[in-house]
Amino acid sequence: MEAIFANSYGDPDVLTLGELPAPKVGPDQVLIRVKAAGVNPVDWKVLAGYLDPMMYAHFPLIPGWDVAGVVEQLGADVPEYQVGDEVMGYVRRDEVQHGTYAELVAAPVRTLARRPAALTWQEAAGLPLAGLTAYRSLERVGLSPGETVLVHAASGGVGSLAVQIAVARGARVFGTASERNHDFLRSLGAEPVTYGDGLADRVRELSSEGIDAAVDFAGSGVIDVSQDLLHDRSRIASVADGTVGEKGGHVVWVRPSATELTTLADLAEAGKLTVPVDTVLPLAEAARALEHSKKGRSRGKIVLEVSQ
Repeated sequence: MEAIFANSYGDPDVLTLGELPAPKVGPDQVLIRVKAAGVNPVDWKVLAGYLDPMMYAHFPLIPGWDVAGVVEQLGADVPEYQVGDEVMGYVRRDEVQHGTYAELVAAPVRTLARRPAALTWQEAAGLPLAGLTAYRSLERVGLSPGETVLVHAASGGVGSLAVQIAVARGARVFGTASERNHDFLRSLGAEPVTYGDGLADRVRELSSEGIDAAVDFAGSGVIDVSQDLLHDRSRIASVADGTVGEKGGHVVWVRPSATELTTLADLAEAGKLTVPVDTVLPLAEAARALEHSKKGRSRGKIVLEVSQ
């Protein structure tokens, strides 16, 4: 199969497009013919070796954890799917090697859900990791209908999905973003707030009594100001600032979940969740996609198109 891979840790320029053996298909896995692969910041962090203290890596290493494609082969015990089914998944394993930047991916069924017809292949590939991160973050802060939530980095890939999930739950959503992204946030149902100095005052202008919950996808020192706004200082979750746990909040590291991914698919089918796509590039330009991701300025998702 054709795949993007690296033979050592490094910057995106260590990636190569070439031929590798097709993956073996375990008893609880399916072989997916990949249509598109989502690009996430963790992909270039894995490639750089930043996750080496917690995850074993083996080379040649194929990056990528997000996928959308068609089931081509079933493992020995997979009653959940049939050949030809269209699926999407957050295919993260405990060790790093067989990623999704490839023509074929062997995926455990626990990582998959059916692709909703409401999403294109590119949108479906962009949903799993970001969508599950957003969903799990809102779950950790216990967001309920009628409550207020502050979403940091609300116009990004994860933040834009968190806004929509929170709106679908009946929450009032405030989202931090630069002014150029304010209309975008309004289109998702959020009330935009410019980030930076004076943030707390701007939030209080919208909600004089403070907020019920906060989720941080920025990691730029927003924990303290968020807790000053919260009625309960423990109701904050972050994927980007590890100090949140020391301050009484919640660290979020997203897990594969077929159940939660199916919930997101159902929201998409109901017209309550769209996946903003910033950039689509061919598989051969994976290095360029990762460099774009490193800049952190995408409005929505970056996706690699693998096949038509």
